[in-house]
Amino acid sequence: MGAMAKTLLLMGVLTGLLAALGYLFLGGLPGLIFFVALAAAFNLFAYWKSDSLALRMAGAREVTPEQEPRLHRIVDEVRSLTTLPKPRVYVVDNPSPNAFATGRNPKHAVVAATTGIMGLLDDRELRGVIAHELGHVGNRDILIGAIAAIMAGAIAWITQSMMFGMLFGGRRSNENTLLALLAIVLMPIAASIVQLSISRTREYQADKTGARTTHDPDALADALEKLERGAMVRPMQVNPAAAHMFIVNPLAGLRGQNFSNLFSTHPPIDERVKRLRQMARTGA
Repeated sequence: MGAMAKTLLLMGVLTGLLAALGYLFLGGLPGLIFFVALAAAFNLFAYWKSDSLALRMAGAREVTPEQEPRLHRIVDEVRSLTTLPKPRVYVVDNPSPNAFATGRNPKHAVVAATTGIMGLLDDRELRGVIAHELGHVGNRDILIGAIAAIMAGAIAWITQSMMFGMLFGGRRSNENTLLALLAIVLMPIAASIVQLSISRTREYQADKTGARTTHDPDALADALEKLERGAMVRPMQVNPAAAHMFIVNPLAGLRGQNFSNLFSTHPPIDERVKRLRQMARTGA
């Protein structure tokens, strides 16, 4: 299954979970319709606000070519290999090496890099990272990720409301009480797993897109290996809700963050590197 087909399938699963909650929580077709409409409202909010929220959470600031000539030059070089407009360029004053892209569409895109990544990588490796981030922009991954995160959050919020309603006797006589209990326990977990799977799928696709843009898969592979080590030594204190945006998991080095692949925001670095090395060997 292709990356986009898998993403659409997973987004459909999230929408289905939200609709099922509406059926259970409000009862029947009216509840289903209400929560489908709620999902649309969340998606609209994500479309307009995903970029500003992401930049605020990361503490990023916009920089001019005079302030950061090297970063702007590399962004210009990579952008010239695509059909995308130049994104705005931001810097995060943080020694942890990382980067991310955000923006609701290519015309409103932002590429951000930490001061740590600019000190760690050489130009060739940084070019690979920027190509990866522009791959996210061209593939509309920022919007997809924001929608998935907000829908998963909505499911968690709704199930918490259901739990409180049951605690205060709101569903004692309802024949679907057992089903509601199962929904309260299982649906937030399922939504989180689906959201994280979408994030991992889009990371693989951005790796492939970036490597094809520069025709240098090894550059991105080398960068990822350095970034993994750097992020472990210097983890980045960011809101966990924003962790999926970064090229490598910024929380990987923090105690308690060694999750299984099922609950990880990012694919394993060794698997990403393996795929990129294979691209370099085969020229695919």
